Amino acid sequence: MNQYRHFQLGPGRRITDGIKFLIITNVIVFIITLVEPFRSIFVYYFGLIPYHIWSKFHIWQPVTYMFLHGGFFHVLLNMFGLWMFGTELEMIWGKKEFLKFYFVTGIGAGIISVIIQPTSTIPIIGASGAIYGILLAYGMRFPERVVYIYGLFPIKVKYLVLIFGGIEFFSSIAPSADGI
Repeated sequence: MNQYRHFQLGPGRRITDGIKFLIITNVIVFIITLVEPFRSIFVYYFGLIPYHIWSKFHIWQPVTYMFLHGGFFHVLLNMFGLWMFGTELEMIWGKKEFLKFYFVTGIGAGIISVIIQPTSTIPIIGASGAIYGILLAYGMRFPERVVYIYGLFPIKVKYLVLIFGGIEFFSSIAPSADGI
């Protein structure tokens, strides 16, 4: 018997509790940061600035940077990826294990950034590290599933993960000035 029979794709798809919490939190923080001077203050204190980890002991930044985003499409795409790939994982793992995985991968991505560029003063923001962790887990769990890019182009999840992983790797070699 198929254990995923009750999982619904497309419109009307259920939003699980952990994902709902993450989306609501990210949207609230995003709305707050639309107003200056909150944006500057939040990015300075809660964005991930590797140099501040070492020099000012801002040790909370590997957690808080995941809730800041650079713009509407940045938060939209991250939350869409969270919903699209995270929902089924949370349904399988449960809320507690899913949130643990989300934070371990997001914090881990932040710590790796701090280790690789310890003297950088450019703020890093966004949940992309955690989202890539979720995408990787989804790809390992369901490698043969097909997703449609822009609703038109079919691609197996295992190839999608490799493509996005390559994009992330090459963009990390030459990070953008906005820290996304």
